[in-house]
Amino acid sequence: MLEVRLKKGKEKAVKQLHPWIFSGAVEFVKGKPDNGDIVTVTDHSGGFLATGFFNSNSRVAVRVLEWEQDIPVDEEWWRKKVRKSVLSRESILKSDMTSACRLIFSEADFLPGLIADKYADYISVQVLTSGIEKVKGIILDELKTLLNPTGIFDRSDASARAHEGMDASFGILYGQEPPQYVEVRENGIKYLINIAEGQKSGFFCDQRDNRRIVAEHAPGKRVLDCFSYSGGFSLNALKHGAAEVISVDSSPLAIETLNRNINLNGFGALKHNAVQSDVNKQLRAFRDQNELFDIVVLDPPKYAPSRSALDKASRAYKDLNRIGMSLLKSGGLLATFSCSGAVDISHFKQILAWAALDAGKDVQFISQFCQPEDHPVRASFPEGEYLKGLLCRIL
Repeated sequence: MLEVRLKKGKEKAVKQLHPWIFSGAVEFVKGKPDNGDIVTVTDHSGGFLATGFFNSNSRVAVRVLEWEQDIPVDEEWWRKKVRKSVLSRESILKSDMTSACRLIFSEADFLPGLIADKYADYISVQVLTSGIEKVKGIILDELKTLLNPTGIFDRSDASARAHEGMDASFGILYGQEPPQYVEVRENGIKYLINIAEGQKSGFFCDQRDNRRIVAEHAPGKRVLDCFSYSGGFSLNALKHGAAEVISVDSSPLAIETLNRNINLNGFGALKHNAVQSDVNKQLRAFRDQNELFDIVVLDPPKYAPSRSALDKASRAYKDLNRIGMSLLKSGGLLATFSCSGAVDISHFKQILAWAALDAGKDVQFISQFCQPEDHPVRASFPEGEYLKGLLCRIL
């Protein structure tokens, strides 16, 4: 039997159903498991705790899969988890308004290191752990059976694979290779997304609800959408009757895709301007030009990839929001986000308070943003709650 025995006193997190066991908690490993092999986890006295897959390269030595001793982690176990994840998204999958969603969200769906996103008739996957890599064939077969996709594309080029001792993996896994642009719908708005070259797995489904909520405030307003990518907040604002929208992103591909999406939805005649520029530089340029807006959206990339980067990230978030606040008319709205898991909502509110103080503004928090239902947060795994945001009135 392949066994990972924990040091005395290190079993508490496992008993509380947390799925990660760090290498520092391991007393010894019995047998010679390869990376990705299934192992039994025991406490200091040899009592059963859980079953999971092992990796000697990773700080997370074991990713726990099952806490019941009499339930084997076999092929049917994996298929059942995939089925359960997909079926839990049934309401989104049946929607006429949306054809893009996350099918599997890693630990939150009890499949550590697996991301699967559906974009119309295509599925984009990221396999980020050695254990999932070993059963990838089973997972793909179950996804094919459940959804009959035109193609499944591998976007496992994330740096996380290096931490597991794996090389990047990229390309078609099943069926037809996706065209350069795949058309999807979200909130009734059409998007052309690039699965092979777009950010992450091709598109950010996690802001679906938040885009709609912000857009409800947009009728007749002048909106600035920063880090606009393919235009989620911009397109929703235009659909809801914004008087003017300015979108800013540093990526040429993002701006090109945004402009395609503007035309695809027939918004070309509306007042919209896409600016390819570094956001922080452009915000300062707007400030120097005395530009003012009714709504400013700040949706930056992850500033704090780990807790060690938290201080630096806090300063970056503070500076970004300080400048954003200075561009708002009195009574204007700031929709600001953080996708850094290391920044919790309490700390994010404190950052906004610091930014407001430096900007000489009074701020009211009037709404709080979170992840949508296809990005669930597992109660025993709070680390899965990465996306948070605040709708602020700037006085």
